[in-house]
Amino acid sequence: MIKKILVVCVGNICRSPTAEALLQHKLASKGISVSSAGLGALVGKPIDATAAQVMASAGLALPEHKARQLTAAMLHDADLVLAMEQRHLQQIHKMAPQARGKALLLGKWLDNAEVPDPYRQQLPAFEHVFKVMDKATDAWLRYL
Repeated sequence: MIKKILVVCVGNICRSPTAEALLQHKLASKGISVSSAGLGALVGKPIDATAAQVMASAGLALPEHKARQLTAAMLHDADLVLAMEQRHLQQIHKMAPQARGKALLLGKWLDNAEVPDPYRQQLPAFEHVFKVMDKATDAWLRYL
């Protein structure tokens, strides 16, 4: 049974906190905790301003978010690890080989779609990524 989901990207300021907020909102009644971390986290930084703007327009927010670095202990504690790109999964597998069976792409149910990184891009890139993550998180709901 899945009780703890960990969402992973690189900096932990754009994609993973946005997916964290989406999953928290969609799973609010299920008692599943959702957190996020980064493979190269901008430790201590808040959510990127453009990502926060896109989240807010969808009624979501993580005002207390501070980017944190992914650790092997976090991977061990999670029941499901959702990464944005195939190369993130490869890094996760190197860090914690035992996580191989529970580390999957966020876009797994969308033909293993990867979620592109909108960092330092314009608003339309963030809006596109949000739509991809919204669809991907919806696709996970039947399995959680």
